[in-house]
Amino acid sequence: MTISALLFDKDGTLFDFSATWSNWAETVLDDLAGGDPALAARLAERLGFDRGARRYDWRSPVIAGTTREVAEAIAPELATRDIDALAARLDAQSARTPQVPAVALRPCLGALRGRGLKLGLVTNDSEASARVHLQGADVLDLFDYVAGYDSGYGAKPGPGQLREFLAREGLDPAQAAMVGDSPHDMAAARAAGTGAVAVLTGPNPRAVLEPVADAVLGSIGELGGWLDRQDATGGR
Repeated sequence: MTISALLFDKDGTLFDFSATWSNWAETVLDDLAGGDPALAARLAERLGFDRGARRYDWRSPVIAGTTREVAEAIAPELATRDIDALAARLDAQSARTPQVPAVALRPCLGALRGRGLKLGLVTNDSEASARVHLQGADVLDLFDYVAGYDSGYGAKPGPGQLREFLAREGLDPAQAAMVGDSPHDMAAARAAGTGAVAVLTGPNPRAVLEPVADAVLGSIGELGGWLDRQDATGGR
């Protein structure tokens, strides 16, 4: 079938992961450690974040986990049992973190809309933060659907967010493709029955993504060419 819709991950896909979330990690570590360098170091280790290199390990819970999962990962260092409050604190910092687009988003996404495609966003960030980030990048109006881990449809790698989008738009899974930077995104696509397109603007290397994706692109800026090839080959 012809691709009629694209579902996007947010962090590492629309926005450059390292450039954006290194700043978030630094702010969170300063906030939570309160000037204690030993605590900051332990928190950074649990986040899978190398402060010196300003780089995440590709297995970091920040890359594909929900905000609650990140809170659960660092809570033992903070001796807190209120995971909801900690997650809310992390979400608030997420919403305040300036996003660095992976490409010029409005021209790129506008061109995809110009093809008649429906666009959706499915993220393991909160829906509120996602909407703030899209609005800040002046692209919220280009999306037909926005879902976060807290929107009521589950989180990736589960297929719930994707299935809800397909149901709302009346689409067959074969008419849609999920675009993301992590194996979680590709697993969600497989579970929902959609295409699975990976991009290299997140921390996961090509070697990790190629075995689980239908295609691996440098960035979402290459989607137009990929769609043209799908049209030319009938999706083969």
